Amino acid sequence: MGFSRQKDTTKEVITVGDAPDGGLTAWLQVLCGHLIVFNVWGYINSYGIFQAYYVTALDRNASDISWVGSLQIFFVYFLGTFSGRATDAGYLRTVLVVGLFLQLLGVFMTSLSSSYSQLLLSQGVCQGIGDGLLFCPIVALMSTYFSRKRTLAISISACGAATGGLVFPAIAQQLLHRVGFAWTVRVMGFVILFNAVLILAFVRQRLPPRKTGPLIEWAAFTEVPYTVFALGTFFCFWAVYYAYSYVSGIPSFPGDCVFLKTNGYKVRPFGRDIIHVTDYTSFSVLMIMNGWGLPGRLIPAYLSDKYSGPVNMFIPVSAAAAVMLYCWIALTSIRGLIAFAIVYGFFGGGVQSLFPSSLSSLTTDLNKAGVRIGMIFSIVSVASLTGPPIAGALIDANDGQYLYAQIFGGTSMMLGCLLLITARIFKCGLVLRKRM
Repeated sequence: MGFSRQKDTTKEVITVGDAPDGGLTAWLQVLCGHLIVFNVWGYINSYGIFQAYYVTALDRNASDISWVGSLQIFFVYFLGTFSGRATDAGYLRTVLVVGLFLQLLGVFMTSLSSSYSQLLLSQGVCQGIGDGLLFCPIVALMSTYFSRKRTLAISISACGAATGGLVFPAIAQQLLHRVGFAWTVRVMGFVILFNAVLILAFVRQRLPPRKTGPLIEWAAFTEVPYTVFALGTFFCFWAVYYAYSYVSGIPSFPGDCVFLKTNGYKVRPFGRDIIHVTDYTSFSVLMIMNGWGLPGRLIPAYLSDKYSGPVNMFIPVSAAAAVMLYCWIALTSIRGLIAFAIVYGFFGGGVQSLFPSSLSSLTTDLNKAGVRIGMIFSIVSVASLTGPPIAGALIDANDGQYLYAQIFGGTSMMLGCLLLITARIFKCGLVLRKRM
C-alpha cells in the first residue's frame, strides 16, 4: 500500500502501490466526498424549490430562470479540466479551500440578491465556480483509494445528492413561510459551512504530485471508446436534470424576501399547475424524487461492483431513465406523478452516480485520473448548461405545455444510451459477459 521511493544513478523513482480498497483513511475520503456532493448536488438537485419562485418574483420566463441553475451545473463540470489537473499536481487542499470559500460566498450573496443579474452572478457564477473546484477533485481522489470497490465508494459519495436533496427542500419547506427567502438561504449556507469544516479536517491526498503533463491529454480522444463515451454522456446529461427543475414548484412566500413581487407568471410547474397538486404535495414530489435517488445510487453501484462493471450498469439505467421521460407525457394524476418521481428519482440518480465511476473504468493510469475525468466533465458541462434552458424554451413555445420538452428529454437520453452501447462495443466487442 502507499508508495515507495527508490533511487538510481540518474533520478528518484516513485512507485505507487495498489489502491488500499478500504481502511479508515480511505472511507473518510468517501465521507468527504459525500459531504461535497451534499453541498454541490444536493443544492443543485433542489433547484425546483427556487425555479417557480424566481419566475414569479422576478417576472422572467422559464428559460431565463433556468440559466441560473444551468450555470451552476456548467461550472461544476467545465472546471473539472482545471481542478482535476491541479489535483494531479498535488494542490488538492488549495483547490478545496478556494472552492469552499466561493461556494459559501455565492450562497450568502444569493440571500442578498434583489435582481436577476445579481442572482445570476451569485448563485449561477460564484457558487457555480466554487462547486466546480470541488466536484472533480473528490471523484479523482476516491479513484486513487479504491479499485475493486471503486463504483460503490463513488456511489456512496454520490448519495450526498440524495441526502442534500432531502435536507435543503425540507429547510425551505419549514422556513420559507416563517422567515422568508433571505434567511432560508442563509440557513442553507450554515449547513454548507458545517460540512466544509469536516471536509477540510479529514481530506487526504494519497498519490504523490504529477508536476508535468498537459492540461488536456489530447491523446485520450484518439481512443474511440473514450470519445464515444464522452458523446454518450453529453446526450444523457442534456436530459437528466430538467425534471428536477420543472416537475415541482413553489408559490410566492411572504416575509423578508428581497425580491420585488410581481404578478408575472410565465411557467407552470408541472405538479402544482398541470396536475393541480397542493403546495405541500409539490414540495413532497421533489423530496420523493431526491430521496429515491439514494437507493438509485447505491443499488446499481453494488450490482455493478459485484457482477457487471459500471459501464454495463450505466447502459440499462440510462435506458430506463429515457423510458421514464417518455412516460412523463402520459401523467394526468397525483398517483402517476408520485410514481414518476419514485422511478425517475431512482434511475436519474443512477445516471448521475454511474457516470463518474464508468469514466474511471476507462482510465488505467491513476496519475492521469484527474485530467481525463476532468476532460469529459468539461464536455458534459455544455450539455448541462444548455439542457434545462432548452427545455424551458420548449415549454414556453408550447404555451406552458410540456410535450415538446418531454420528447426532447426522452430522445436525448435514449440517444446517449445508444452511444454508450457503441462505446462498449468498441472497447469489448460483442462479448456480453465481459465486465466494463
